[in-house]
Amino acid sequence: MADTPSSASTGETSGLLRQFRGDLMALTKARLSVLVVLTACFGYLIATKGGGGFSWSVLWHMFFGTVLAASGAAVFNQLMEVEADARMHRTSDRPLPAKRLPKPAAFILGWLLAGFGLVHLGVKVNAQASLMAGATLLTYLFIYTPMKRVSTANTLVGAVSGALPPLIGWSAGGRPLLDPGSFFLFGLLFFWQLPHFAAINWMYREEYIRGGFRMWSNDDESGTKTARIALVFSLCLTLLVVLFPFVSTGMAPWGAVAGGVLGGIMAMLSIRFLKSGERADARRLFFYTLLYLPLMMLAGYFAWLAAEVPGA
Repeated sequence: MADTPSSASTGETSGLLRQFRGDLMALTKARLSVLVVLTACFGYLIATKGGGGFSWSVLWHMFFGTVLAASGAAVFNQLMEVEADARMHRTSDRPLPAKRLPKPAAFILGWLLAGFGLVHLGVKVNAQASLMAGATLLTYLFIYTPMKRVSTANTLVGAVSGALPPLIGWSAGGRPLLDPGSFFLFGLLFFWQLPHFAAINWMYREEYIRGGFRMWSNDDESGTKTARIALVFSLCLTLLVVLFPFVSTGMAPWGAVAGGVLGGIMAMLSIRFLKSGERADARRLFFYTLLYLPLMMLAGYFAWLAAEVPGA
């Protein structure tokens, strides 16, 4: 039976709604925003250790405000890079370069999301959490994003921006910023990002060159330079997690073992990439970094809790 005009219209409307929903997810970089929020939640759980000071209400408001701020940052990032995105195959179908969404609408949406996120954190959580979210937006949008066109050091600045969200959660837990725990959280995310981004930069180096971005991997056809960078920061990451339990009472010693094993695997994958220079090995390293972070956060949380238990 042929579709009636009514059913055809309904199908078309449904298709448009799906397209709009997909575009909105792409514009706010939903998957990246989820990762940002998870690290903020990790910071909150570490700060409260699941016991004294823990509040579901504060966790929810911190979660909600961070989602809004991260989504707003993603919108502004794509507004600032729309021309570069249009030149790269992997990003040319995003809603702004593909002209499915108007820039003024995205600009307004970005302001609403970022603004409401910062205000929500300041009012419903505390000023320090809002300040950390603001610092994340500042470094991401006004330093890292424009720096991508002028210096390969942009990845280091981007790692600073990406290492701040756990401190939103830490601040929401009412903990001071000058604390061994906050330095551990910052260092964990900072060092983790560098092998992660080194791998993806090398895999898509031709795309980044086409987009006009200056990355470590742009002139590294063999992968040697990129693999060495990944290896150095994998070792830094491993040393941080292994040594932290012995210089602070915040984490039980067995957390060093978990961190050593997880970091050691990352270092081994970096060495494998260094020896082969193959895209497949860079890809394995990249996907392992995605696995490493949730596993390390899980192990770190339980090791942090165990530090409260006598004899742990």
